[in-house]
Amino acid sequence: MAYDANEAEGGNPFAAMDSAMAASPQAMYKMLRDSSPVLDLGTMVLVSRRADIEEVFRHPEVFSSNMSAVELGNVRPLIPLQIDPPDHVRYRRLLDPLFAPRQVAELEPRVAELVHRLVDRFVDRGECDLVPEFTVPLPSEVFLTILGLPLDDLPTFLEMKDGIIRPPGDTPEQQAEVRARTASSIYDYFDHVLDDREKARRDDLVSRFLDVEVEGERLSRAEILDICFLFLIAGLDTVSASLDCFFAYLAQHPEQRRELVEDPSLVTNAIEELLRWETPVAGVARVTVRDCELAGTKIKAGEQVSIMLGSANTDESEFADADDVRFGRETNRHLAFGGGVHRCLGSHLARLELRVAIREFHTRIPSYRLAPGAELAYTPGIRSLAHLPLHFDTGR
Repeated sequence: MAYDANEAEGGNPFAAMDSAMAASPQAMYKMLRDSSPVLDLGTMVLVSRRADIEEVFRHPEVFSSNMSAVELGNVRPLIPLQIDPPDHVRYRRLLDPLFAPRQVAELEPRVAELVHRLVDRFVDRGECDLVPEFTVPLPSEVFLTILGLPLDDLPTFLEMKDGIIRPPGDTPEQQAEVRARTASSIYDYFDHVLDDREKARRDDLVSRFLDVEVEGERLSRAEILDICFLFLIAGLDTVSASLDCFFAYLAQHPEQRRELVEDPSLVTNAIEELLRWETPVAGVARVTVRDCELAGTKIKAGEQVSIMLGSANTDESEFADADDVRFGRETNRHLAFGGGVHRCLGSHLARLELRVAIREFHTRIPSYRLAPGAELAYTPGIRSLAHLPLHFDTGR
């Protein structure tokens, strides 16, 4: 899924949200669409209306994804997220086939196995904290699996991910130092992996990065390192956040959870509807490369633009019944994976992980509820949870 660059820096437009608003931001989205669909905050411009967001996505030559001003510790732009056309086209031509639906579908048995492996650890207890026990490790274990890396490296991967996305430190300078050290460790880690794959290929994604070719062109080592860096910080946290939001919703809406238990064929549509309604990655960032105008608002070159995906996904102009969560919704043009040329490269993989996790989890634990007294504290920007305490039984 697409990485929320705003979440990484002090300019996060969601930072002022309290936990209750982060848990249910849809009313705030509507207020912005109705009153200030393009809102200049001075430090950045918020875009909340669906039509305007689609306009931004249509014009990467004006609204650039090369967010070099956002410091993540990386030494080069992340591929393909921070690369604009025409160079972006080359990378997508190389990478898209590796993440095509047919390629991703081959992972389904292994993802199901990982789901059950995690559920085995807590199913007999009748309770769990789903975030540290399931929603955080699962996407990371899938990532390790497709890269051909040992599952024992999970703690290392989680430490590297959090060192970039949630670095400790009391000041931006201290956090930047942590990011820089963490980024160096990420490059070093994957450098060693590439050294190993250069000696002997395996049936894994890293080996495919080394061999993929379009019209005689291959990826350089630096390009592969930049791709792996992006996958680590983007692919792990966003899927975890999606699972947090989905399970929290289902724990609080037992009638809809029962629909999925009684009719697993609804799971695929339910995933799309929950992506629309929850939109775990609430916004993505762009920067203007020249002076422009959007919906009558003038935007200067160099300004950061925050695209509010969650607002686009609850815009009544696209969804007449936007506030109704319906797993039977047939047409669902949500933008949870972004849009335009930078639409999320890993969307098929993310969908597979979410679909298999929801389907297989409910075969083992069909009935669950929030632990008594549990208060869910959502983070803004990327809407995730640190804890999701559940009580359950194996009966319906």
